[in-house]
Amino acid sequence: MSKLFLLALSLALALHTAAQQNDSLPPRDSVRQLKEEVVVYATRANENSPTAFSNISKTVIQKQNFGQDLPFVLNWTPSLVTTSDAGAGIGYTGVRIRGSDATRINVTINGIVLNDAEEQGVYWVDVPDIATSTQNIQIQRGVGTSTNGAGAFGASINLQTNTRKDAPYADIINSFGSFGTHRHTVGWGTGLNNKFAFDGRMSLIGSDGYIDRATSALKSYYLSGGYYGNKTMIKAIVFGGKEITYQSWYGVPQDTLATHRTYNYYTYKNQIDNYAQDHYQLHFSHQVNHQLNANAALHYTYGRGYYEEYQPAQALANYGIATPVIGNKTIDTTDLVRQLWLDNRFYGMTWSLNYEKEKWNSTLGGAYNRYDGDHYGEVVWAQVAVTIPPFYRYYFNNGKKEDFNIFFKNNFQLHEKWLGFVDLQYRRVDYKAQGTEDGRVNVNFNVQYNFFNPKIGLTYSIAEGQQLYASYCVGNREPVRSDFVQAQPNQQPQHETLHDVETGWRIRKGNFAFTVNGYFMSYLNQLVLTGKLNNVGAPIRTNVADSYRAGIELDGGIKLSNHFTWNANLTLSQNRIKNFTEVLYDAANNETDIQHHNANIAFSPSVIGGSVFIYRPFKNAEIGLLTKYVGLQYLDNTSNHSRSIDPYFINDWRLSYVFKPIGMREFSVSFLLNNFMNVKYASNGNTYPYISAGQAFSSNYYYPQATRNYLLMVTMRF
Repeated sequence: MSKLFLLALSLALALHTAAQQNDSLPPRDSVRQLKEEVVVYATRANENSPTAFSNISKTVIQKQNFGQDLPFVLNWTPSLVTTSDAGAGIGYTGVRIRGSDATRINVTINGIVLNDAEEQGVYWVDVPDIATSTQNIQIQRGVGTSTNGAGAFGASINLQTNTRKDAPYADIINSFGSFGTHRHTVGWGTGLNNKFAFDGRMSLIGSDGYIDRATSALKSYYLSGGYYGNKTMIKAIVFGGKEITYQSWYGVPQDTLATHRTYNYYTYKNQIDNYAQDHYQLHFSHQVNHQLNANAALHYTYGRGYYEEYQPAQALANYGIATPVIGNKTIDTTDLVRQLWLDNRFYGMTWSLNYEKEKWNSTLGGAYNRYDGDHYGEVVWAQVAVTIPPFYRYYFNNGKKEDFNIFFKNNFQLHEKWLGFVDLQYRRVDYKAQGTEDGRVNVNFNVQYNFFNPKIGLTYSIAEGQQLYASYCVGNREPVRSDFVQAQPNQQPQHETLHDVETGWRIRKGNFAFTVNGYFMSYLNQLVLTGKLNNVGAPIRTNVADSYRAGIELDGGIKLSNHFTWNANLTLSQNRIKNFTEVLYDAANNETDIQHHNANIAFSPSVIGGSVFIYRPFKNAEIGLLTKYVGLQYLDNTSNHSRSIDPYFINDWRLSYVFKPIGMREFSVSFLLNNFMNVKYASNGNTYPYISAGQAFSSNYYYPQATRNYLLMVTMRF
């Protein structure tokens, strides 16, 4: 860790010295280095990139940010499906893009990876209200351009936090709504003063949830301070949050949906998830000359917390506890309360050199990240406690992961109308863990991966504002922690490989924009659940040789008049596993194998559509109709309709009015009526198939989403 900071300090001094030496350079109107977009430049696509992407501006983010988690702000972008365990968009929420779950979506904040290093997912509940501190977002679908962290196997989401504001400001935002939802945010900034600027935000968010007892109590903060010289920028950013959510992970049994949609299996009073996460970032940017700029960043993330659960009739032997004898009776089991802890540190650095001259636009960049995480469980209460010391730790394991990558990407003018793109990335992963896991499972693995991820593409300019493009990209991705922990001895999972072909046409002309993008994503050794269990009864994922996602994405917008604007998107896709073996068990643990061919991939709807229709009846007033359609989703990879989620079509109304009273920059009132047609639907679920009397059955569980509900937001900006 100290070596990284010394390296950063040396780099900062070098950049500052170079800045002094180059002060005689005249300013450029389009100098990227003097804008904070340079922080995310190396990970972003642009209008000439041969890939599918969407940009979400701060204006759009602010309109939809009523305090729900970020996935619900992004809900109307192409190929995207949101989920919420609590049903109201606050707490544990998730996002899928092109059917790929969070573990296959690469997320960065200011170019620094947010995904959990081991399980590779993103837990938005750990960074509540991050949308308020976000300047813009880019979603890249498919493999996308080079970035940091695990390979993007469905999409990338790149956030840039708030950029500098030159004038002092203060914001107060309050939201209230159904299910006891409330959000209180205070933000402030000094503006630019003698080349320095400081900003901050504090937020409190709470909700009772749509599901019974699915409460959330979230706190978050954001602080930044920056030096903005003529040629050099140095900016420190600290943000984080603490969440306490009552667990609603179990789902609602299918037979219960009709009579008790808000059912929550958990009844123990303190069945909570309690976790805090703090992020520290230090960014350097320097304009060396007109053509070259250099960027570097240090980062450190500290996360710690647990989830607590009540466990009835637990075998003491599974906890390494001696069985007590009371009277003449041996006590083998007991009810107990346990906490499963995670205490981790993630740190490293990123860098890039960006060169632009005439027909060339090149970036050389890379990153080094290190993760060190402790996993352990403690028994905090037991009905029979005579042999259990206070806070007895019954398992412990530590995981360490190093992730290094270096990439070179180049856009170059081949001809007046032809633009070429080459992106070459080398990535090395070293990952090891040792100890024991819950259930007295031994954890002992040490793996290394060397990945080469090439990307090539062409863009052809048909006319002003109109392009054709095509690209071929390769992505490689290591298995997640649970794949190694749950694997059978001597049966380690293989890494996955994705070959992604994207081709499209886009036009932007006047008040009209439209993109059509076709994709074919071919997977080798994709890891999927097949029903297979390991020797302690835990589900394990299996590599399947061949699978693919193929589809077409339509995305467009038109300004019909000064009063009417319409943006809409539609994705039609086919998502298949060519061959795999489903494994079912009966009550005696006997195994039955069932072969499946050309089966649908779980949670991959063949139709996804979104629409945002805006009507502005008069100045500063806006009425929006927001529509989302998600087609049939299967709960597993068998294409069995008895294990599926019904399609759903939901509509929201969004109303806002903004005016500028004396003494304020802005005063606005916004109202969001979600699901105003009161549709009863579920967006997520799981299934547990089994064999009984020679026949296959399944127990399905669903995550119902809220019926008609509202949010009211009042914003005061000074």
